[in-house]
Amino acid sequence: MEHICKVSVKASKDYDILIGEGLLDAAGEQVRRVLGTCRPAVLTDDTVDALYGGRVLRSLAAAGLDACKFVFPHGEGSKNLGVMASFLDFMAEHRLTRGDAVIALGGGVPGDMGGFAAAVFLRGVPCVQIPTTLLAAVDSSVGGKTAVDIPAGKNLAGAFHQPSLVLCDTKTLDTLPPDILRDGFAEVVKYGVILDEDLFSAVSVPPVQDMQAVIRRCVELKRDVVGADEFDRGTRQLLNFGHTVGHAIEQLSGFTVSHGSAVAKGMLRAARMGAAMGLGDFTAPIRDTLLRYGFDLSCPYTPEELFDVMLNDKKRLPDTITLVLPERMGHCGLYKMPVSRALELLKATAS
Repeated sequence: MEHICKVSVKASKDYDILIGEGLLDAAGEQVRRVLGTCRPAVLTDDTVDALYGGRVLRSLAAAGLDACKFVFPHGEGSKNLGVMASFLDFMAEHRLTRGDAVIALGGGVPGDMGGFAAAVFLRGVPCVQIPTTLLAAVDSSVGGKTAVDIPAGKNLAGAFHQPSLVLCDTKTLDTLPPDILRDGFAEVVKYGVILDEDLFSAVSVPPVQDMQAVIRRCVELKRDVVGADEFDRGTRQLLNFGHTVGHAIEQLSGFTVSHGSAVAKGMLRAARMGAAMGLGDFTAPIRDTLLRYGFDLSCPYTPEELFDVMLNDKKRLPDTITLVLPERMGHCGLYKMPVSRALELLKATAS
């Protein structure tokens, strides 16, 4: 392996994120280095399994780790309690113990589900995240947020459970369809808007040349936020920029609108809300950047439809909701407001 970089996270559990080429084939060696001899249960979807499942299992076997594998149909529709229960039964049938581990291999759906399963199986077993999409690499594999969807909304059943190790093999990005790669750039743009104007400038005109550097910078930013507010009670809510409206769009579409596309729409709406509140108008640079990546920024849903789903947002309190709004490029603020005010802003920015 060459040019592997490491980002270390310090939270309730300290762990390393390794980024570079060749990490899939080194998975067994790295898992054994961190966890010792264990029996990993690999959780992945059918698309990722066809590409990488065999390689990861061969690497684990070469390191003397007797792994089992659970494969589910790809897509957000599988991120539910039914599939989760089947995986928990699978691990119990294979007699995994607290000395064993879950390996989440794939994008955001396997990552969220694998982390949640590790959090609840036997009241907690180690988890290793192996993201294979840009979105998972820069965001969902880091920070310990795990969840599944329930009919009332996205990610409403979950737990905080930090991984023991994250392995990001950048070569997996080469096999991503253009729309899946584009989804990841929605999260990259998000980091630039909320935390790093230089990052926003660097990725504002595609194509991005140094993906390893971009992933590393996003991970460093998330590491700092998680270290300051691991359990999402304050500044970590900044990472929700574009997600409150975005999650509502995802759910209203029956998840036919992808997460990245929904977040892109949500970021544009948040920028308009910030302008409507007099915080500054950053709509144009955000909109223009997202359009360069090819995002469809239209929203077919009414303010009332969006608002009704937003009332199920995880961070909403009984009478208030917190929106993340840009104050200047590279800096956002948290704005707690009555839910009625959020509806007013949705109506004012519906065009």
